[in-house]
Amino acid sequence: MNAPNRYTLTAIRLHWLMAILLVGLFAAGLYMTGLKLSPQKLQLYSWHKWAGVTVFVLALVRLAWRIGHPPPADPAGMPRWQALAAHGVHHLLYLLMIAIPLSGWLMSSAKGFQTVWFGVLPLPDLLQKDKALGDLLQTVHQFLNYSLAALVLAHAGAALKHQFIDRDGVLARMLPYLDKTR
Repeated sequence: MNAPNRYTLTAIRLHWLMAILLVGLFAAGLYMTGLKLSPQKLQLYSWHKWAGVTVFVLALVRLAWRIGHPPPADPAGMPRWQALAAHGVHHLLYLLMIAIPLSGWLMSSAKGFQTVWFGVLPLPDLLQKDKALGDLLQTVHQFLNYSLAALVLAHAGAALKHQFIDRDGVLARMLPYLDKTR
């Protein structure tokens, strides 16, 4: 089966929705951890957890969509090492979009704070309360988030390189208004 020359509209919308959510979650996470205990901090943690569960669900939807709808082929002439790096980064991005919300959910469970999606749907605790494990999972959650931030920057940098240096149309596949063939 031949790969299409651009992403589907659904894939594009999921990509940008996830990008907005992930940047917002990262910024909120940085901000809220520095706050003193207050109702505002507790509310921010609740919203952060709601959005994290939403990212988890959307990541699964996005992964299912990607499996059923192949991505565009790599540009002709792209060096093999770049193609391998691009595919590796994409796989890591998907892995982290699933692992980060799970690590947050596990951390909340171990710290004894149930996750209630949108304040309505209580999710089961995945672990028994264990302070030491909760602290370890907090470190894991932070490490995974900083890893995701680094990969997102690399991903965006590569997209800009393709747009402004290689001029091979890679970015236009995810930003339709750049596509001059339409």
